[in-house]
Amino acid sequence: MEFDEQDLEGDVLAIAPKGRLNLVAAPALRSLIRDRVAAGRRRIALDLAEVQFLDSSGLGAIIGALKTAREAGGDVRLARAPEPVLLVLRLTKVDRILPVYPDAATAFRGE
Repeated sequence: MEFDEQDLEGDVLAIAPKGRLNLVAAPALRSLIRDRVAAGRRRIALDLAEVQFLDSSGLGAIIGALKTAREAGGDVRLARAPEPVLLVLRLTKVDRILPVYPDAATAFRGE
């Protein structure tokens, strides 16, 4: 799995995973988020547009990212999730904790 990173307005870091967010890729996402938060990047927008598949391990990595950021005084927001990913988020009710925004740039606007 690849991760593109982009600095956005308001000290937001957009991270865009590409591929399958599963048992194989989840540890890499966890590690990346942990490293970025440790480096002071506490506001992270996960742009899921290029995620083709999300399983329970990937979901756990997203929840873990949220916990890591919040413990450091930050937050994680989700953006542009494709329909198969939205389905997993809805079925697990994670979308109630982490709503999906239209894009990474607007995920933190209005705070």
